[in-house]
Amino acid sequence: MQALFALVVLLVAGIIGFTWRKSTHPAEPSSYSPDKITILKKWDMPQYLKEISGLTYIDEQRLACVQDEAGTIFIYNIEKNTVEKEIHFGEPGDYEGLTLAGKTAWVLRADGLLFEVKDIHAKQPAVKEYRTHLTVKENCEGLCYDKSRGRLLVAVKDQDPNSTSYKGIYEFDLSSYTMAKEPVIKINLEDEIFANAKGKKKKGITFKPTGITIHPVTQDLYITDGPGSRLLVTDKTGTIKKLFQLDRKIFTQPEGITFSERGELFISNEGVKGSGNILKVSIEPK
Repeated sequence: MQALFALVVLLVAGIIGFTWRKSTHPAEPSSYSPDKITILKKWDMPQYLKEISGLTYIDEQRLACVQDEAGTIFIYNIEKNTVEKEIHFGEPGDYEGLTLAGKTAWVLRADGLLFEVKDIHAKQPAVKEYRTHLTVKENCEGLCYDKSRGRLLVAVKDQDPNSTSYKGIYEFDLSSYTMAKEPVIKINLEDEIFANAKGKKKKGITFKPTGITIHPVTQDLYITDGPGSRLLVTDKTGTIKKLFQLDRKIFTQPEGITFSERGELFISNEGVKGSGNILKVSIEPK
């Protein structure tokens, strides 16, 4: 009888302990979202685009991309599943970002150098270079065109030159062809969303922007983190709205990101063990 009583006491204590632990364990913030992410279509890239980095939308049939090592813009036809044109604009280098402003393409090199490639439809587009205050130390990767303000936005991947508490997004004015030394948008690395992602502690938090684009309707910023296989969404001022943890088996290293005019989302991934690819993605809210 004493043994049975002791067993009952232990069972009750265990249930109480489990209930206490469950009720006092903090819930993940709703903004760290496990929303359903669906791959609508996949395009595997040829071997020479295994290290595909920057990506931008041209029209319903074509996307443009660059890769880490070649000074070439590749025009990819998503209906024919093939590269239909190559535009050479520079020597081999670490090219990371790509965007389109009208007919003019802009390419970002990791050391902060911007390349203006005028009229991508021309046989031999004119090319001009613009030096910014950013360097290879910051490792610049994200680039997009902000049509509403006539500017380019450049995101640094590694340490911001001004602070360790945020990652800056810098403005390159397309009327003066100059870059402001202070960021126009700051991604706050001390935001709770980073601390709570997958239960991570604040110490040692990293977020490494590898691509950036603007939603054509909401004007929200969508920023990829290649090493972390994550997607961050902020409003146009940089206030964080959601952080998506992407499936690393699918999003092996998300580098480029772009929207169609209708709001269709495309993300390019560097090939880690396989080929690089471009994914058409749908995100369903909870």
